[in-house]
Amino acid sequence: MRSRLKDNGLYETSRIIMPEHREAWLAQQEETSEKEKPILDEQEVQIIYGLLNDSFHQRIRIRVTVFDPIEDKVYEGIVSVVNTFLKEIKLVFADGDWKYIKLANIMSVSI
Repeated sequence: MRSRLKDNGLYETSRIIMPEHREAWLAQQEETSEKEKPILDEQEVQIIYGLLNDSFHQRIRIRVTVFDPIEDKVYEGIVSVVNTFLKEIKLVFADGDWKYIKLANIMSVSI
């Protein structure tokens, strides 16, 4: 009896998972599992670059969807800087904040 009371007490030897809890846990793991970045075809890439270029030159507000392993992020703003060496853009938001976004992480752009 004394050996069962070591470490975590009686709970160490009596771990039981109910089927409902197991199913809920598996569903949660599936939701939070990381996803792979889809590969864009050349036509989509050209459309994205064209809209980024229009936003930079004509100061048009755009909506950029950025890849994230858990959940994609959407940003709205105007492209103020295009850094070809680092392959990233600087997106300025309406409130004056800004964010650098890598071109490789951009999934879609819309007006």
